[in-house]
Amino acid sequence: MPFNFQFPDIGEGIHEGKILEWYHKTGDEVKEGEPLLKVETDKVVTDIPVPQTGKLVQTSGKVDEIVHVGQVIAVIVGKHEAQTFTTPPPTEPVHENYATEHVSPTLAKEKTASADEDGLYGVVGQIPVGNDVLPATNEGRDDLVLNGAGGNSRVTATPVARKMAAEMGVDINKVRGTGPSGRVMKDDIEAAARGGTAAPTPQTSAPVSYASTAAPVAPKVVAAAIIPGEFSGPVELEDLSQLRRTIANRMSQSKYTAPHATSLDEVEVSKLVALRNQKNKELEREGVKLSYLPFIIKAVCVALRKHKKLNATLDLDRNRVVYKKYYNIGLAVDTPDGLVVPVIKNADQKGILQLAREIEDLSNRARERKLALDEIRDGTFTITNYGSLNGNFGVPVINYPEVAILGTGRIVQKPVIVNDQIVKGWVQPLSLSFDHRIVDGGDSARFVNDLVTMLADPTNILML
Repeated sequence: MPFNFQFPDIGEGIHEGKILEWYHKTGDEVKEGEPLLKVETDKVVTDIPVPQTGKLVQTSGKVDEIVHVGQVIAVIVGKHEAQTFTTPPPTEPVHENYATEHVSPTLAKEKTASADEDGLYGVVGQIPVGNDVLPATNEGRDDLVLNGAGGNSRVTATPVARKMAAEMGVDINKVRGTGPSGRVMKDDIEAAARGGTAAPTPQTSAPVSYASTAAPVAPKVVAAAIIPGEFSGPVELEDLSQLRRTIANRMSQSKYTAPHATSLDEVEVSKLVALRNQKNKELEREGVKLSYLPFIIKAVCVALRKHKKLNATLDLDRNRVVYKKYYNIGLAVDTPDGLVVPVIKNADQKGILQLAREIEDLSNRARERKLALDEIRDGTFTITNYGSLNGNFGVPVINYPEVAILGTGRIVQKPVIVNDQIVKGWVQPLSLSFDHRIVDGGDSARFVNDLVTMLADPTNILML
């Protein structure tokens, strides 16, 4: 039986990916576990492995083409089946409304029977990618066309028929199918377009309710249509990348969902500057160079333990706040493709040197788009260091569903007062944006005050 391999759901709300490279071509013998293709999702670039050993008899999707979760991207058969294999029609992405588990027994039986008659649907399994399991979605769902809310019937149709109906302006719900089990076929759409066989599809069963199990996604950013001819001068148009689309959606979700407020402050960090310079001299032989970020992360973790509201999420569906007792610190990294936020897990349990090494490693691989999914999720608090780009103050956007983000600016020399004397000192700007539904201004001020105390004198990190 052909193995129809669908683009798997790799979690984190990812519903599509762009094909970057096929490692095999039609006719190749493939082995389970070896790379089949490379895809770019809105979060990572990753290899999708071969799901089972056999012969690759069909691929769907060209390089730079977008494929969706549930779409068949490859067909693999055993060696003895290769000669008798018949290429099935191309599939289209599964609509997000389709049920992934809750299909009625009657429908499941009918779908299985019709699939067996067509010989289109094979076995779909589960495959591992990196340190994540990528479960393939339910096979054969893409032949269903479901009426929207208020509809009282359902129509089964081939993907090609659906596409033709959309392109030709034919209401597929009014076409009588001549295929197995009343399925609407390509010829039926062509006939309906000519006015030959269009007729209401008979009611064969009670309406079926389908529950969506897809992960919630950020609201889409909608912009006015751009017509090049309307510009008064030369323009350049560029398609949004997967990553940029995700950034747009996530930023909109954060700003529209969480009422933002921001606290601004400055901290005199001359002692921290001296400590860092001293440690860098000591570590020079080891090839390690400390930035200020490991010290900031340590201070943040200590402050989060004391101020639990800033290490939480809001669960409105259950009318509760979830206070997290683990401290996974996200680092906003500027890359050529856009903002990426790798996460240092259990940062509170790591020393300055270990944090420095992880920061360098994660930042480098973020710029190369080589992060694993496990390295960009489960953050509880985020730090964005625009000081590395010579920025001073900023008003960062919360990495939703987290409830706070700390922005750190460029450390510069300024006049400061020490023992009633004006002297030169090193000063760093701080910006804390927070979700005002959970965090009040007083909570923010107390958190920032503790940060200032620790960064002004790093020995205080051990005292709070």
